[in-house]
Amino acid sequence: MLRPRSHPYLLRYGRSLRPCLAPPIIRLATGDHSEVSSKADQYARQAEEWTDRAYADAAAYLSHRAALVVTLGPLLEAGDEVLDLACGDGGLGELLLARGLRYRGVDSTPEMVVEGSRRLGARAAIELGNLNDYVPPAPVAATTVFRAIYYARDRQTFFRHAAGFTEKKLVFDLNPRQYRLDDVLAELRAAGLGRVALRPFFVPQTVALPGPVVAVASALERSGPLARLALRFRFTYLVAASR
Repeated sequence: MLRPRSHPYLLRYGRSLRPCLAPPIIRLATGDHSEVSSKADQYARQAEEWTDRAYADAAAYLSHRAALVVTLGPLLEAGDEVLDLACGDGGLGELLLARGLRYRGVDSTPEMVVEGSRRLGARAAIELGNLNDYVPPAPVAATTVFRAIYYARDRQTFFRHAAGFTEKKLVFDLNPRQYRLDDVLAELRAAGLGRVALRPFFVPQTVALPGPVVAVASALERSGPLARLALRFRFTYLVAASR
């Protein structure tokens, strides 16, 4: 098992402004199973305390993400169930459960499923499964996919698949420098998810910011042209797609 001192991706800096290094973004071509396997092996080795290791300030980052899962697009209400595909160790589940939602996590790495089950216990179901094929036992209010949309074998097919069991909205993050936004919007429309709400996401994964700076970053997400300019260089969109 890798420890923070032995691997640059796993360094943590508390709430300081020093960055930790993030794993490289993997851009996968359809059918490239070798890179998928390599990434899965990496996740298996790092499953223990994944959330704490993957984010410089997990609480700030995941709290903001959870708030937008609830409020972006159709509003989620207490008792609604969220299906979190590629859930890792279920770190987001803690924040969604605290908001009165029900949570079901799915990950393709057995070690992550073990860690997620340990983290959430009887409060949530954590299952082994692939986001391309998994179908929940009953429809869910929302489906989320974070830092994993590139695992879809075919995005439009995946969007149509998720739409079949998602009642309110599909929420995912999108790097507009990696994927053309117009292409993704067209694929969502073809899958029957034509109502789309976009929100820039400026709380960083790899830098821990003081609370007041996090508040400023969140406010800048609604700054219109300035936010769109920032997205040309870094950061991502959160996308909430519904019928």
